[in-house]
Amino acid sequence: MSVESPGLYCRPADLYIDPMKPVALAVVTHGHTDHAMAGHSHVYATDKTMAIMTTRYGEEMAESTQPMRYGESVMLGEADDPVRMTLYPAGHIMGSAQVLLEYRGSRLVVSGDYKRRPDPTCLPFEVVPCDVFITEATFGLPVFTHPPIEREVDKLINSLQVFKHRCHLVGSYALGKCQRVILALRQAGYHKPIYLHGALIRLCELYQQHGIDLGKLVPVSEIEDKSTLAGEIVIAPPSALADRWSRAFPDVRTVMASGWMQIRARARQKQVELPMIISDHCDWPELIQTIEEVGAKEVWVTHGRENALVYQATQMGFKARALSLLGYEDEQETG
Repeated sequence: MSVESPGLYCRPADLYIDPMKPVALAVVTHGHTDHAMAGHSHVYATDKTMAIMTTRYGEEMAESTQPMRYGESVMLGEADDPVRMTLYPAGHIMGSAQVLLEYRGSRLVVSGDYKRRPDPTCLPFEVVPCDVFITEATFGLPVFTHPPIEREVDKLINSLQVFKHRCHLVGSYALGKCQRVILALRQAGYHKPIYLHGALIRLCELYQQHGIDLGKLVPVSEIEDKSTLAGEIVIAPPSALADRWSRAFPDVRTVMASGWMQIRARARQKQVELPMIISDHCDWPELIQTIEEVGAKEVWVTHGRENALVYQATQMGFKARALSLLGYEDEQETG
């Protein structure tokens, strides 16, 4: 396994993992844009990740595709010296997967993005024993300890009761975070319609097509009199919070759902009145827990705060190193 300009590369299989440039053969761990792009010749991924990529990029997002079930294996590379590839649940978003590569008796797991918290939109993370574990480290600093999602959603519901005259505008990433927040609201007993920015609608519809009941969702574009949204929840991409689009709503209370909201300076910088610490990644204790449970002799760290986790893994007795990948942003779509 090596790092090439498009991304992680498995030479015996001639396979890239989540490449950021078009390649001949790719496996895509999940549908976020910092992992999934259009233009590859052939793509392996779960069926739900394929559906997400098709929704975002169209039917021609790759020349050919091969959906894989969790636990299903394919043989890659030379027939007399093959690499066996198997996908396992990552618990990050719908369809997300870890990639197990087995070659000449060695097992390497690429985690992709993952989390260890329960999430009704996807199967839970599965611990896959291996010799080398390549882990993300988006929140790879000891300061990050994520609270229960139930507590954060209660903050929003309580705010609605206190500020009944204010429209609560919630910034949330379109894929995974938006649907998870909606489900958490429903599980907390909030069954009123939830209003959506147009950029969120197609992916919410996709989740519903895959059997995930999000309740009644109403496009904001269908509301002629925006003053009627006082006391209601509107969900929009984070970029829309400060956009002219948001000025139409009555007495907006700005809310943001992201693991980055644990950093108060970020909340202040983005002028967020109600920060909700909700992440689709592991926090620091969960990263450590996963490294211990996987039991790999070597831990390679990428996509985030590599140095702190490399140091911690070394102190724990693992052989560890950082893999800095160009093109992978800390906070693009998945905080």
